[in-house]
Amino acid sequence: MKRVLFAAVLTAGALLQLAAGPALAQQSRVGDWTIEKRTQDTHCNASRGYKDKDDENRDYVIVITYSEKAIVIVMIYDGWEWDKVGEILRADVGTDDADIMKKAKWEVMDKTTVRGIFEYDQSMMDRLSKARRLSLDFEDDDEDSIEMQIPRAGEALAALKFCEENRK
Repeated sequence: MKRVLFAAVLTAGALLQLAAGPALAQQSRVGDWTIEKRTQDTHCNASRGYKDKDDENRDYVIVITYSEKAIVIVMIYDGWEWDKVGEILRADVGTDDADIMKKAKWEVMDKTTVRGIFEYDQSMMDRLSKARRLSLDFEDDDEDSIEMQIPRAGEALAALKFCEENRK
């Protein structure tokens, strides 16, 4: 689980095409979310990982980072077996009470990881902050659609915002 979470954080950092450096500079916790600013990153990350006993004890990980230009969401699920790195998938994105985006583009990063990069939109951040679940409903692929638990997302995103405003 820690390896998967570490891989997610590395993936989020790589998304922003940053130089290598020491692993962590600042880290805090909000519930089971980790908010961190790694020295090689220009942005902070909020990440959460858990095992779902109702799904063969599979690992679920989400990493969220943002800037004034983009919101990046990385989702890792060890039940996925994507074939082609770089493949673009389309999925409707929603929370437990609202649709966020129809036919959003998600890039396959490896066999268990997808990432979405979206233009920064405060309404999207507001919807995420109120959510308890985030779902991806992939076109023509109900088997790989997923619902990820994101409790306390509002607090985690507030801590992420604080980290962003105070990063050095």
